[in-house]
Amino acid sequence: MTDEKTEDSNGKRTWIEEIEVASEELVARVKQLAADNKVKRIRVIEPDGDIALEIPLTYGALAGGAVVLAAPVLAILGALGAFAAKLKIEIVNEEDTGESDSGA
Repeated sequence: MTDEKTEDSNGKRTWIEEIEVASEELVARVKQLAADNKVKRIRVIEPDGDIALEIPLTYGALAGGAVVLAAPVLAILGALGAFAAKLKIEIVNEEDTGESDSGA
């Protein structure tokens, strides 16, 4: 697992986390990550290092009724998991540090 952290001028802290998952855990893990409001993007990386799928997310994109809309993406994830024993997931997180100017 690796971590990279940066902070932009808007007071947002961004970090990238990379985890390795077994193919049968892929869909469940992506659903769990997508429901987290800090996750901005998920990349599924093949064992050879190529990006197999990149999923940009809004806050809690797969929470609630949006899961139905995400069904094609989840089907693609299931197919990817069938072709590789282990895949890496790169997670781009973003968090407000609260240090931005309030303007008053």
